[in-house]
Amino acid sequence: MSLVDELKSAVTPRAALLVVGVLALQLLFIASYVGALHHPKPKDVPFGVAAPPAASAGLVERLGKLPGGPLDPRAVAGEAEAREKIMERELDGALVVDPRGRTDTLLVASGGGTVLSSGLQKILTEVEGAQGRTVRTVDVAPASPQDFDGLSAFYLAVGWCVGGYICAAILAISAGSRPANRERAVIRLGVLALYSALGGLGGAVIVGPILGALPGGVAALWGLGTLVVFAVGAATLALQSVFGIVGIGLAILLVVVAGNPSAGGAFPSPMLPPFWKAIGPALPPGAGTWAARSIAYFKGNSLTAPMLVLAAWAVVGAAVTLILSSLKRHPEAEPIASEVEETRRAR
Repeated sequence: MSLVDELKSAVTPRAALLVVGVLALQLLFIASYVGALHHPKPKDVPFGVAAPPAASAGLVERLGKLPGGPLDPRAVAGEAEAREKIMERELDGALVVDPRGRTDTLLVASGGGTVLSSGLQKILTEVEGAQGRTVRTVDVAPASPQDFDGLSAFYLAVGWCVGGYICAAILAISAGSRPANRERAVIRLGVLALYSALGGLGGAVIVGPILGALPGGVAALWGLGTLVVFAVGAATLALQSVFGIVGIGLAILLVVVAGNPSAGGAFPSPMLPPFWKAIGPALPPGAGTWAARSIAYFKGNSLTAPMLVLAAWAVVGAAVTLILSSLKRHPEAEPIASEVEETRRAR
């Protein structure tokens, strides 16, 4: 047999296509992570300005015209309103002007991302210095001392997502990409739901009572984790039902390649390039990271949007899996059943 024949026998067209797909996934991984994170800079950061009426409009206009457009300033009635809007996650920071002195107050929330808080402090220190004023920084929602750079919520969400698609992939690899019938689809989704509950609880306990990395309570984080894991797992099951084993790669593309760098973990959303800033909130890692930070540092505010995103992934993924499992098709011999049959014939 010639070398060419050996090659054709060793590497089937299907295997070759899968290798090409893996190469594409690898290159997309590099492009996505480096593209999103190589040059972070604040852009259109929602920012409040609490100043006397005579100075408010001019200050808002001046901050809005800073080079590069780092801030999206808007006037607020006073410090109390600024604090409230920061806690509701409508603003990422605010400047409270003291008309009786030369020192103003910058309100930030490092629980939403310490890199962004530091960036705001640098910008406002320069702006105030140019006017002969100084600024003192007050952290309205400080990150836990055990939560370095505010990254724990991101890593927690990523861990939940990884568990979701790996569990779904194992279910498919062990018993066929598409469930043989609706009953088996229900069983897979049931197993995934149980796994999601255990994974959600485990993650909440680790970052809470064990490591003390995130405050906010185990119960709330447990519920969030269960939803994140199930949403990713259900989506992966659906993709496998439609595309077969390639669906695992598509799940990785959505969750890891596109989702992780756009999640606002290493750099919060206002510091990401437009593409990643736009897609992040619609993908499970971004929704999970935002929700975990809201639970930990912002009294559970601003949870509606991310929870709806995660619920949509969960419901659509489960529905597609159930629908496709109900369609008539040529039966596929499942791996375990096939091995049993071959063993019986050999005997």
